[in-house]
Amino acid sequence: MRDFLKVYGPIVLLIVAGFVVTWQFVAPAPPRHLRLAAGQPGGAYAEFAKHYRVALAENGITAEIVTTAGSVQNLALLNAPDSGVNVAFVQGGTGDPVQEPGLRSIASLYYEPVWLFVRGNAPDRLSQLRGKRIALGIEGSGTRAVALTLLAANGIDTGDVSLVTLGGKDAAAALKAGRIDALFSVGAARDPVIDDLMQTPGINLVDFTQAQAYSRQFRFLSVVILPRGLVNLDKDVPNRDYHLVAPAAALVARDGLHPALVDLFLAAAATLHGQGQDFERPGEFPSDLHLDFPLSKEAARVLANGPSFLRRYLPFWVAVFVERTWILLLPLITITIPLLRIAPPAYRWQIQRKILRRYRELRVIEAKARLARDPGERQVLLEEVEKLRREAAELHLPVGFAGDLYQLRQDIDYVKQSLQQSQA
Repeated sequence: MRDFLKVYGPIVLLIVAGFVVTWQFVAPAPPRHLRLAAGQPGGAYAEFAKHYRVALAENGITAEIVTTAGSVQNLALLNAPDSGVNVAFVQGGTGDPVQEPGLRSIASLYYEPVWLFVRGNAPDRLSQLRGKRIALGIEGSGTRAVALTLLAANGIDTGDVSLVTLGGKDAAAALKAGRIDALFSVGAARDPVIDDLMQTPGINLVDFTQAQAYSRQFRFLSVVILPRGLVNLDKDVPNRDYHLVAPAAALVARDGLHPALVDLFLAAAATLHGQGQDFERPGEFPSDLHLDFPLSKEAARVLANGPSFLRRYLPFWVAVFVERTWILLLPLITITIPLLRIAPPAYRWQIQRKILRRYRELRVIEAKARLARDPGERQVLLEEVEKLRREAAELHLPVGFAGDLYQLRQDIDYVKQSLQQSQA
């Protein structure tokens, strides 16, 4: 056992040391908890956030939904390290990659049309809203940001209109009650507020007849068509096609979000948005288009090639473990295999050297015996042989070396007998 440990002990220590050193380069495991900034309760972001939370929970990740005013506040939370927000829904056109360099896009998800409702006849152009009372949405919302952009593009500043900080149901109620003249909203056609306003007498939707011009001037906007009858086929609402401009909703994360979490978000996004909605074709989203911020490297890889082989066929945490620890194979390849190939010969040499050392001593004794003439010298040599015989008898070698050990003992006995005969 001592010989075994002399050979294999250092090898084991080298392998362990290699693993310890290599472990320093293993990527950390993904966190099991994150904060997802959504939007106002009941809004599209908040509803989708619930679906993402369920999808993440199925893979052992707890997502805490953070209620916010909307896209602008979501970006502020992403840029605030102490907020703890890791991922957020962001409306296209509200982010600035120059001012916010630490953010990365995961994917765009769906179109968010800009709806402009007015009391009475709808204007042909937004410039005709001068002097009106307009609800732009609440502070921190993406609706407010895009509305101000569109008004400014038509030469309307805050001195030309009366801006009201209202959004959602409150803004719709104010418009129906006549307290405001127009409201902006960003959302889906199936939104209850949009559906209600579309079917309210005296409230009309503005057709963005200059939609193509808006999309050329503001690249975050796309042109979408609200088809006739989409809101209500039976009542033929709307009674004609409408042109709308639409930013795209996107998932944005802090730079450095764990790649495994990016994969989970994209898998959930494909399930939730891949079939398309009122304004999207099946398979159009999730997408690497319509983004304010650069696409993360992991998201670009997954959107281009799909999930990795391991994540496609293995449970999430099993795939993560294998991907994290594959680098530990390097010590096995570069250290373990060569060392284990060297170990058996080294072990055999360690055992054989014990036998060979006795043979060297035996040869010296035998050579001295040939030259010895004095009985006293022969007696001294006989004692040395006897000592060597006792050492050989006490040797404990593996079974594979039993033949060599027995041969050594026979040869010692032979030399001993020769010395005894020469004394007779």
